[in-house]
Amino acid sequence: MTPNLVFIIVDNESPWTLGCYGNDEILTPGVDRLAREGVRFTNAFCTNPVCSPNRATLMTGLMPSQHGVHNWLGTEKPSAQLGPDAYCTIREFTTLPRVLADAGYACGLSGKWHLGDSAHPQLGFDYWFSKPLGHTHHFYGEEAIWQGKTYNEPRYYPEAITDHAIDFLDRTRARPFFLYVGYNGPYGLDKDMLVGHRNRHTAYYADKPLRCFPREAMHPWLVEYRDRIKNETAIRSYACAVSGVDDGVVAILDALAARNLERDTIVVFTADHGLCGGHHGLWGMGDHSRPLHMFQENMRVPLIFRLPGRKSAGRIVETMTNHYDFLPSILSILGLGDRLPGRPPLPGRSYAPALVGRACEGGEEITFHEYENTRAAQTPRWKLIRRHPAGPDEFYDLKEDPGERRNRNDDPLCAEARAVLSARLDQFFRQYVDPQYDLWRNGRSKAGRILENTVASNQAV
Repeated sequence: MTPNLVFIIVDNESPWTLGCYGNDEILTPGVDRLAREGVRFTNAFCTNPVCSPNRATLMTGLMPSQHGVHNWLGTEKPSAQLGPDAYCTIREFTTLPRVLADAGYACGLSGKWHLGDSAHPQLGFDYWFSKPLGHTHHFYGEEAIWQGKTYNEPRYYPEAITDHAIDFLDRTRARPFFLYVGYNGPYGLDKDMLVGHRNRHTAYYADKPLRCFPREAMHPWLVEYRDRIKNETAIRSYACAVSGVDDGVVAILDALAARNLERDTIVVFTADHGLCGGHHGLWGMGDHSRPLHMFQENMRVPLIFRLPGRKSAGRIVETMTNHYDFLPSILSILGLGDRLPGRPPLPGRSYAPALVGRACEGGEEITFHEYENTRAAQTPRWKLIRRHPAGPDEFYDLKEDPGERRNRNDDPLCAEARAVLSARLDQFFRQYVDPQYDLWRNGRSKAGRILENTVASNQAV
């Protein structure tokens, strides 16, 4: 039987927040259950340290310098999101929902889209409960779009997303389905953070020390959300939000079981990117510092697959993966690998063999990342961050210094390793970049840029 797919993507959450990744303070029974019953990746990474670019990468298998979405869309410019000129920023590419719709799947979205023209169903989706904007001001009273109309959602927003996800399950029985569940939490940047996040977990966390949030001195690079560093209300609010989203995961898993859909459904859980919750003296993502940063807490993401029939239950995969690997992987798992696009060339590889204990093709473990003027490459041992055109650059020995505390960019003992990784970084972008979206060579972006006046340069890579 053709398997169904439930894809759950949360907003701004690192593995360090989850019980199955070692957190013993924040309650996440739903995700922990998925990990027990599925396959957990311990070295999964995002492509970019902010939202929209990763969502575009997950749906297309392309880098930001290929799909053109380099930054979060804000009001989903370049066009007004809800106006007559709004458009989906990845409409010209082969995408996961379009491939599945063409293969006969019923496709439904519930939650955050954040890739443009959220007012209308996109790319083969026929069920569409969406969020007008990417950011969340509050978790109650936020705008939502249902049946083409915008209204203020009175419910706790993750609960509304969950309810619509289950509604889609109830409406879809005659053919295989693809359900995209885009939670707008835990987020960590909303205004509720400073007054207290309100959900059923608020009282539980009211007196919890939550030592999983570092109380480090503020990093000199931090320019936004400085009021959240060592802020106990913000810390407890974020924990509440993590558990609030996990409640939705529990409800969806229970709904699949109650409808006898478990044996035919693949469930995937991941995040668009991570979040520093005091780590390195930072709060938020890569756009909240100057220079833009790519610390591991921001770049590492949870990634869990539960396969039908509990195949590979409890398996742990240490292989490095990147969000650009997701499209070739999921299409391979679904038996649709022959529908992968040939152009633009995909930088990723399928990690489907790892789900059943086999080695992935390609052998070498290396991932690449980019955000406007900042590009990075990392292996299990080394991590290089380069900023165009004049730095500052960073180079870390992740084996000796997994916390990225000692920048060895200028260390002569690391010169050879740095040179090798730097050459690999240049070669990768020469191979895959679309010149029109190459910000290191005066390319353009579909999104407003953080460093609009400092990225452009004629300097060659």
